Amino acid sequence: MWGMTEPSATPPAPESPRPVSARLDDNDAPWPLRPWIMAAICTVAGLVFHLLIDRSYDAPAAAWRDALAAFVAISAVVFVLGVELRRWHWAAGFAVAWGAVMGLITWHSAGYNLNGSPIEWPFWSGILAVLVATPLFQTRRDVAPDARFWKLWQMPYARLHSHAWTDAVIGAASLAFVGVTFLLVMLIGEMFHLIGIDLIRDLLRGEWFGWMLAGAAFGGAVGLLRERDKLVSTLQRLVMIVLAVLAPVLAAALVLFLLSLIGTGLQKLWDAGFSTAALMLGISAFAVLLANAVIGNGAEDRSANRVLHAAAAVLAVAVLPLAIIAAVSMQVRIGQYGWTPERIWGVIAVGIALAYGIAGVIALARRRWDFDDALRPLQQKLAIGLMLLAAFLALPILDFGAISTRDQVARLESGAVKAEKFDWAALAFDFGPSGRRALKELAGSPRAERANLAKWALAAKNRWDLSTDSIRTPDEARFAAKRIEERVRVLPAGQTLPAELYALFDRRASCRASMCVAYVLADGRIAQVSSISDVRFFARNAKSGEWEEDYGAVRVAQERRAPSADLETATVEVRPVTRRQVFVDGQPMGDAFE
Repeated sequence: MWGMTEPSATPPAPESPRPVSARLDDNDAPWPLRPWIMAAICTVAGLVFHLLIDRSYDAPAAAWRDALAAFVAISAVVFVLGVELRRWHWAAGFAVAWGAVMGLITWHSAGYNLNGSPIEWPFWSGILAVLVATPLFQTRRDVAPDARFWKLWQMPYARLHSHAWTDAVIGAASLAFVGVTFLLVMLIGEMFHLIGIDLIRDLLRGEWFGWMLAGAAFGGAVGLLRERDKLVSTLQRLVMIVLAVLAPVLAAALVLFLLSLIGTGLQKLWDAGFSTAALMLGISAFAVLLANAVIGNGAEDRSANRVLHAAAAVLAVAVLPLAIIAAVSMQVRIGQYGWTPERIWGVIAVGIALAYGIAGVIALARRRWDFDDALRPLQQKLAIGLMLLAAFLALPILDFGAISTRDQVARLESGAVKAEKFDWAALAFDFGPSGRRALKELAGSPRAERANLAKWALAAKNRWDLSTDSIRTPDEARFAAKRIEERVRVLPAGQTLPAELYALFDRRASCRASMCVAYVLADGRIAQVSSISDVRFFARNAKSGEWEEDYGAVRVAQERRAPSADLETATVEVRPVTRRQVFVDGQPMGDAFE
């Protein structure tokens, strides 16, 4: 047992007969109320989370609400996953600290890009840091005599590795339990619906109830599994055994693949049309996972099968050439298209893969057949470094958007990319404040084509308005930069359109690159004529009172073509047309015809 082989941070107090524990560590006393407490915490967290994120799609951005929602969700999940009765206040402090960090990251990400989502690359980097930090914290809590967390590298690897796998198994099983819970509640609701009782169905329609139910199910499942972590340990070992069986398959495939590259060269990788770097990094991560499934928590835990052990050695070493291929692929991509935030994150991921690959080669060179004994401490140090790096990169310290802006603008200025091929949408919506500032500077350029395109990008409400499919010339770019009211001709003369209809036209982008006509029909509907979408009909929704596209408008079956005339001066009119149509028992069937 854990308590028999490692020093205890808090020895159990002497007491008279203890109940038989289902805990893996003898120092963890049973906690019968844990499932109920964890379910209650996550239920409240789910309700608060819903109240913070519940707003209409067109509501103004509220970064503080997104940040607070992230704080509540991360704190609750980290606490229920990592808490024990001993040193529970450590778990509370750890959860609140990471919740605050993720809240800060979310707050900054939400306001970084125009109309941007808080769930950006820094957010995922922070999540990675939390996932790596949690088993490190759990191990330090178990065996440390005090809170000197700077001695993380001295922790027992076997316990750290076990915590990491156990957290993964418990988290995955709890998420599966959430899905089963929703299915069961839905079936119960349908059962009562058969006899006219719709209470449960009505509750399921409310998002607030869904978040509370998900929280209760997740927290309760984590609590139940933590109280039976001897059983979870068995399940964890079963998962590792199943994964270990796949190690020889991947090892053999990697050997054949790397040998084949000697004959085929790397050019076919660049011509494949898929991101070679992403594929190599994904395979590298899978190789590390399977290698760890084979070598286990320690020398006594590794697979005794020599084939599996040899496969683990191949996987550990193969990470390095895969990472090198990914690095070359990234270099080629950056040379062709320059830096973007996504490519900077990709280079960082390649660096991490290279570090793991070098660690595998060093371990094999040092210990040969017993390479895993040298690999484990190296992986522990890499895990600590990965956590610190991910946390640092998630914080608003380095501005990847500014780096990308400087590089992309330099490519434009040097002529490496033409103005009509330049990614104006990225500058407007992906590179943060630096990108917007660069657009304003380019809008004042003496070169008309470049200035018009920059103004077009600045005027866009969202990145989809910046589709290069409809913007082909400087004149079109200049037109797209106008206000939507200047791009819509209203007929018959003297008619006006409400502001919300102009906003709807702008979102649909049918008047983006050329004039369009809005013809007010006698029945209150609007017929929109444009060179992009031909004719559309719009009407007020009878219930909500909002303008929306009228998909039910009767259209006569005929050849439809976009008008070639200049809609700014062309004569546009609505004429009555007599057609024939088939009726069955007085009801129309099919389309009208000549």
